[in-house]
Amino acid sequence: MTIKTYLTGTALALALASPAFAEVKFGSLYPISGPLALLGEESARGLEIAIDEINAAGGLQGEPVVLERGDAVDNNQATGEARRLISFVGVKGIFGSYSSARAIAASQVSELAGVPYFELGAVADEVTGRGLEYLFRTNPTAANMGADSIRLLVDSIAPGLGKAPEDLTLGIIYEDSSYGTSVAGHQETHAKEAGLNVAMKAHYAANSVDMSSIVLGLREAGVDVVLQTSYQNDSVLFLQQANEAGYDPLAIIGGGGGYSMQPTADAVGHDIIDGVFDVDFTQFAVNTEATPGLEEFSAAYQEKYGTPPRSGHSLVNYVGAKAILDGIAAGEGTEPDQIVAALKAIDIPDGATAAGHGVKFGENNQNERAAMMGMQWQDGRLVTIYPESAAVAPIRFDN
Repeated sequence: MTIKTYLTGTALALALASPAFAEVKFGSLYPISGPLALLGEESARGLEIAIDEINAAGGLQGEPVVLERGDAVDNNQATGEARRLISFVGVKGIFGSYSSARAIAASQVSELAGVPYFELGAVADEVTGRGLEYLFRTNPTAANMGADSIRLLVDSIAPGLGKAPEDLTLGIIYEDSSYGTSVAGHQETHAKEAGLNVAMKAHYAANSVDMSSIVLGLREAGVDVVLQTSYQNDSVLFLQQANEAGYDPLAIIGGGGGYSMQPTADAVGHDIIDGVFDVDFTQFAVNTEATPGLEEFSAAYQEKYGTPPRSGHSLVNYVGAKAILDGIAAGEGTEPDQIVAALKAIDIPDGATAAGHGVKFGENNQNERAAMMGMQWQDGRLVTIYPESAAVAPIRFDN
């Protein structure tokens, strides 16, 4: 054996034996290219800040956490990337995925492999409705969005307009994936339970390039209040084409990332989007007494990425990831059943996180304490107006 061979072998043996080289790998699976990339990337940033925090505090049970990125540009790639992360990278779990359709596809792979999947942002019913053992969801759901949008309309918007809720005519429009379909179904159910008049319900493809027929249908149906569940491009398209057509309903209530993003307001025009409502994840113009840690998160985001957060999607992913990582750290290890046991023991009360809601996993491993808030675009900013405990501005009515 040569000296060189001996030294190389010794160095390798020491490297393999040294605790300094131990690490815990997790997957980060979001759409970071393609049409959903903006909010996919924004969501992933929240996870990355949570990883930074736990590593700065000494890692997970003394070992640094390493993220391996996957790109869930579509459902097929989400499935393939989940397989790669599990089989070739050897991750202990996968964080994701913002898009409900991508999350449903990828989590099926992880379930079959017995690897935990942590959903931090997808809202469709089917995500946790399948009764998977290894999937845990921390964020609010389509049921929250549907119920809260009708509650906001009945409790605040209708009285502010000087209208009885049952005298308003509603139109529900939505992109036709699992996400939009789930939310719209809950909106229709809660609207009917409240005695409201749903005159139109219409779906469309999220990549639509023309929504003029939907705008015309809403106008012809005499719709006073439009509820749209959408991504960014279709939010912009609807608002622009409604404005071009001179269609000006009494209220528009958005649901989803498109309506919560500053780039959407900038693309549409602040004069057009002002007054529009949004029911969504916690945003940043909010009473921080109800969201402890939000200001620190915003500062960490600014320092890491050189810009303020673009949407509450980064915040809700940060809150979910932090709860998951802290839960695992308090457990007995990083094997699948150890992680499951640790997550089932999490008990974070309402009002104790930067998103304002708590974390406790209930039926189907859904966070039963997750909740949404009501916002309104005012002077080019999205401000919280509901519930009262989190509000920083009163609702404005221009009609």
